Amino acid sequence: MELPEDAPALPEEHRTADERATLDEMLDFYRIVLVRKTWGLSTEDLHSAPLPSTLTLGRLLSHMAFVEDHWFHMTFAGHPAPDPWSGADFGIDPDWEMTWGEDRAHGQLAALFAESVERSRAAAHGAGLDAVGRGPQGEGVNLRWILVHMIEEYARHVGHADLLREAIDAQVGD
Repeated sequence: MELPEDAPALPEEHRTADERATLDEMLDFYRIVLVRKTWGLSTEDLHSAPLPSTLTLGRLLSHMAFVEDHWFHMTFAGHPAPDPWSGADFGIDPDWEMTWGEDRAHGQLAALFAESVERSRAAAHGAGLDAVGRGPQGEGVNLRWILVHMIEEYARHVGHADLLREAIDAQVGD
Protein backbone atom coordinates (compact mmCIF):
# COMPACT_ATOMS: atom_id res chain seq x y z
CA MET A 1 0.00 0.00 0.00
CA GLU A 2 1.38 3.41 -0.95
CA LEU A 3 1.31 5.48 2.24
CA PRO A 4 2.83 8.86 3.14
CA GLU A 5 6.25 8.76 4.80
CA ASP A 6 4.73 9.73 8.18
CA ALA A 7 2.58 6.59 8.33
CA PRO A 8 3.44 4.25 11.21
CA ALA A 9 5.84 1.48 10.28
CA LEU A 10 4.95 -2.15 10.68
CA PRO A 11 6.66 -3.73 13.71
CA GLU A 12 9.66 -5.97 13.34
CA GLU A 13 8.85 -9.69 13.45
CA HIS A 14 10.51 -12.03 15.95
CA ARG A 15 9.50 -15.52 14.90
CA THR A 16 11.23 -17.34 17.76
CA ALA A 17 9.92 -15.24 20.67
CA ASP A 18 8.23 -16.71 23.75
CA GLU A 19 4.45 -16.94 24.06
CA ARG A 20 3.84 -13.54 25.69
CA ALA A 21 6.14 -11.66 23.31
CA THR A 22 4.53 -13.41 20.32
CA LEU A 23 1.00 -12.51 21.45
CA ASP A 24 1.99 -8.89 22.18
CA GLU A 25 3.76 -8.61 18.82
CA MET A 26 0.82 -10.03 16.83
CA LEU A 27 -1.60 -7.71 18.61
CA ASP A 28 0.65 -4.71 17.91
CA PHE A 29 0.91 -5.74 14.26
CA TYR A 30 -2.87 -5.64 13.83
CA ARG A 31 -3.16 -2.38 15.79
CA ILE A 32 -0.72 -0.72 13.41
CA VAL A 33 -2.29 -2.22 10.29
CA LEU A 34 -5.68 -0.80 11.31
CA VAL A 35 -4.16 2.67 11.76
CA ARG A 36 -2.35 2.35 8.42
CA LYS A 37 -5.66 1.51 6.71
CA THR A 38 -6.96 4.93 7.77
CA TRP A 39 -3.74 6.89 7.12
CA GLY A 40 -3.88 9.70 4.62
CA LEU A 41 -7.65 9.62 4.16
CA SER A 42 -9.81 12.72 4.31
CA THR A 43 -12.53 12.90 6.96
CA GLU A 44 -15.05 12.38 4.16
CA ASP A 45 -13.30 9.19 2.99
CA LEU A 46 -12.88 7.98 6.57
CA HIS A 47 -16.64 8.12 7.02
CA SER A 48 -17.69 6.95 3.57
CA ALA A 49 -19.54 3.65 3.28
CA PRO A 50 -18.47 2.42 -0.17
CA LEU A 51 -19.97 -1.03 0.37
CA PRO A 52 -23.60 -1.98 1.04
CA SER A 53 -23.06 -1.62 4.79
CA THR A 54 -22.97 1.10 7.43
CA LEU A 55 -19.41 0.06 8.33
CA THR A 56 -16.75 2.73 7.75
CA LEU A 57 -13.09 3.01 8.64
CA GLY A 58 -14.00 5.74 11.14
CA ARG A 59 -16.51 3.45 12.84
CA LEU A 60 -13.90 0.67 12.98
CA LEU A 61 -11.28 2.92 14.56
CA SER A 62 -13.76 4.12 17.18
CA HIS A 63 -15.00 0.57 17.83
CA MET A 64 -11.50 -0.81 18.35
CA ALA A 65 -10.63 2.04 20.71
CA PHE A 66 -13.61 0.98 22.80
CA VAL A 67 -12.73 -2.73 22.58
CA GLU A 68 -9.19 -1.97 23.78
CA ASP A 69 -10.54 -0.08 26.79
CA HIS A 70 -13.26 -2.64 27.48
CA TRP A 71 -10.99 -5.68 27.67
CA PHE A 72 -7.78 -4.28 29.12
CA HIS A 73 -8.60 -1.12 31.07
CA MET A 74 -12.05 -1.98 32.40
CA THR A 75 -12.29 -5.81 32.40
CA PHE A 76 -8.70 -6.85 33.13
CA ALA A 77 -7.51 -3.92 35.27
CA GLY A 78 -10.92 -3.16 36.80
CA HIS A 79 -10.89 0.57 36.08
CA PRO A 80 -14.03 2.59 35.33
CA ALA A 81 -14.81 3.47 31.73
CA PRO A 82 -12.78 6.46 30.52
CA ASP A 83 -14.21 9.17 28.30
CA PRO A 84 -15.95 9.04 25.91
CA TRP A 85 -17.26 5.60 26.95
CA SER A 86 -18.18 6.71 30.47
CA GLY A 87 -21.12 8.72 29.10
CA ALA A 88 -22.31 6.09 26.62
CA ASP A 89 -25.85 4.78 26.75
CA PHE A 90 -25.51 1.37 25.14
CA GLY A 91 -29.11 0.62 26.15
CA ILE A 92 -30.36 3.24 23.68
CA ASP A 93 -27.69 2.59 21.04
CA PRO A 94 -25.95 -0.82 21.28
CA ASP A 95 -23.42 0.40 18.68
CA TRP A 96 -22.71 3.68 20.49
CA GLU A 97 -18.95 3.25 20.21
CA MET A 98 -19.32 3.12 16.44
CA THR A 99 -21.90 5.85 15.98
CA TRP A 100 -19.90 8.16 18.28
CA GLY A 101 -17.03 7.99 15.80
CA GLU A 102 -19.12 8.69 12.71
CA ASP A 103 -18.34 12.39 12.29
CA ARG A 104 -15.02 12.68 14.08
CA ALA A 105 -11.93 13.89 12.25
CA HIS A 106 -9.12 11.41 11.64
CA GLY A 107 -6.87 13.16 14.16
CA GLN A 108 -9.45 12.85 16.93
CA LEU A 109 -10.14 9.19 16.20
CA ALA A 110 -6.44 8.35 15.85
CA ALA A 111 -5.69 10.09 19.16
CA LEU A 112 -8.53 8.26 20.94
CA PHE A 113 -7.31 4.96 19.52
CA ALA A 114 -3.70 5.66 20.56
CA GLU A 115 -4.80 6.60 24.10
CA SER A 116 -6.85 3.41 24.38
CA VAL A 117 -3.91 1.29 23.20
CA GLU A 118 -1.63 2.98 25.74
CA ARG A 119 -4.13 2.25 28.54
CA SER A 120 -4.23 -1.36 27.33
CA ARG A 121 -0.46 -1.66 27.41
CA ALA A 122 -0.34 -0.12 30.89
CA ALA A 123 -3.03 -2.51 32.16
CA ALA A 124 -1.18 -5.57 30.84
CA HIS A 125 2.35 -4.37 31.68
CA GLY A 126 4.11 -6.81 33.96
CA ALA A 127 1.11 -9.14 34.21
CA GLY A 128 1.56 -12.82 33.52
CA LEU A 129 -0.58 -14.61 30.98
CA ASP A 130 -2.42 -16.42 33.77
CA ALA A 131 -3.31 -13.21 35.63
CA VAL A 132 -7.11 -12.95 35.94
CA GLY A 133 -9.42 -10.01 35.53
CA ARG A 134 -13.20 -9.98 35.63
CA GLY A 135 -15.20 -10.59 32.47
CA PRO A 136 -18.27 -8.58 31.45
CA GLN A 137 -20.57 -10.88 33.43
CA GLY A 138 -18.17 -11.10 36.38
CA GLU A 139 -16.54 -14.36 35.32
CA GLY A 140 -12.78 -14.72 35.52
CA VAL A 141 -10.82 -14.10 32.33
CA ASN A 142 -7.05 -14.42 32.08
CA LEU A 143 -4.72 -12.18 30.12
CA ARG A 144 -3.89 -15.01 27.69
CA TRP A 145 -7.58 -15.25 26.68
CA ILE A 146 -7.86 -11.46 26.32
CA LEU A 147 -4.77 -11.28 24.09
CA VAL A 148 -5.96 -14.13 21.86
CA HIS A 149 -9.46 -12.64 21.71
CA MET A 150 -8.05 -9.23 20.76
CA ILE A 151 -5.92 -10.77 17.98
CA GLU A 152 -9.07 -12.47 16.66
CA GLU A 153 -11.07 -9.23 16.92
CA TYR A 154 -8.42 -7.25 15.06
CA ALA A 155 -7.96 -9.94 12.40
CA ARG A 156 -11.67 -9.80 11.60
CA HIS A 157 -11.87 -6.02 11.55
CA VAL A 158 -8.62 -5.49 9.66
CA GLY A 159 -10.14 -7.72 6.99
CA HIS A 160 -13.11 -5.36 6.88
CA ALA A 161 -10.69 -2.42 6.72
CA ASP A 162 -8.89 -4.05 3.76
CA LEU A 163 -12.14 -4.16 1.79
CA LEU A 164 -13.19 -0.64 2.77
CA ARG A 165 -9.84 0.93 1.90
CA GLU A 166 -9.68 -0.84 -1.45
CA ALA A 167 -13.23 0.33 -2.25
CA ILE A 168 -12.34 3.92 -1.30
CA ASP A 169 -9.12 4.44 -3.22
CA ALA A 170 -7.92 1.06 -4.57
CA GLN A 171 -5.13 0.86 -1.95
CA VAL A 172 -4.31 -2.72 -0.97
CA GLY A 173 -1.74 -4.36 1.29
CA ASP A 174 -0.48 -3.56 4.76
